Amino acid sequence: MNNNIEYLTAFEDLNKYTFDNFFVGWTNKPQLRTFENILLQSSNKVVAIDLTNNKVIGFIYAITDNYLSAYIPLLEVLPEYQKKGVGTKLLEILMDNLSEFYMIDLSCDIDMVNFYENKGFKKSVAMIKRNYNKINREAEN
Repeated sequence: MNNNIEYLTAFEDLNKYTFDNFFVGWTNKPQLRTFENILLQSSNKVVAIDLTNNKVIGFIYAITDNYLSAYIPLLEVLPEYQKKGVGTKLLEILMDNLSEFYMIDLSCDIDMVNFYENKGFKKSVAMIKRNYNKINREAEN
């Protein structure tokens, strides 16, 4: 694994880092400001930074009720950093932070099932609804 990668769970300012090229394959990608707001406002998050270029290369976060349940909406790693342990490390750190929760759920694309099964997750049935026209709305401050 690259020794120049740092994993952060807390930060106040993302302006000193660059991040782009996330959400590969998405039909309607979140705007940069929306992405920043997700990372800044999530209380349970982990961000991977490549220190050689101060670039955000991966992130994961969870939405919780702070007691019983947590949901992981996204784990993203830039394509050029995939299959190098970055996603595994992001998930490990987040799972450690969520270790007291009774249930931790996520849904994923079919090609990611093996990844999550190898990390202790079990297949289940999930229902989803997507409002693709809402993804680029500005987060309310």
